[in-house]
Amino acid sequence: MKIDVLSLFPAMFQGVFGESILKKAQEKDAVQLNVINFREYSTNKHQNVDDYPYGGGAGMVLTPQPIFDAVEELSNQDTKPRVVLLCPQGERYTQKKAEELAKEDHLIFICGHYEGYDERIREHVVTDEISIGDYVLTGGELGAMVVIDSVVRLLPGVLGNYESAAKDSHSTGLLEHPHYTRPADFRGFKVPEVLMSGDHQKIERWREKESLKRTLLRRPDMLESMELTKEQQKILQELEKEI
Repeated sequence: MKIDVLSLFPAMFQGVFGESILKKAQEKDAVQLNVINFREYSTNKHQNVDDYPYGGGAGMVLTPQPIFDAVEELSNQDTKPRVVLLCPQGERYTQKKAEELAKEDHLIFICGHYEGYDERIREHVVTDEISIGDYVLTGGELGAMVVIDSVVRLLPGVLGNYESAAKDSHSTGLLEHPHYTRPADFRGFKVPEVLMSGDHQKIERWREKESLKRTLLRRPDMLESMELTKEQQKILQELEKEI
């Protein structure tokens, strides 16, 4: 996968792209990450990328020219990239969206600042508008980092164990079950015996039950939109009696 990021502050990405999973993904050639200062595409003699809004109002608005030119130069004519605008007005980001974007060959992220974007950028350049939550950040850089991290970890070969991503919270439609490791007894707090039983069938049912329990207690809204199996329905009935 190729990911291009258009930002006025490319240095913000150095630490994030140079550490942990994102660094390893690049070393494995699973992804190519590029950050471009779109000010370089400005045809204004002062390299301005913003201007006052028509009709008046507070703040400055990003002009269309630098963004249009940058996206056009970065785009491959054979495979049109997905162009993602980080914006508080966009659709709320989900794991399902991450899985959708992970299937693409080329993504371009636009990170804005100031009051907003010239509407023609949304209408004629952007394919997806994404918000990582119902709050406003200074710019789109932090949102882009979040989305890129969640997408790259899903690419083949990036994580050592494919199931690590496949069984994450939200990937299955449920919150993930609790995890334990050694020691079995830490300060009197013990690991559930079923996990040390060696009975894989019982362990899987325990994990399924704990996953359903955690979702029921913390995010019951997720269960409303999920098509439960007969076994999951049975487990939920058990939980409703226990809780």
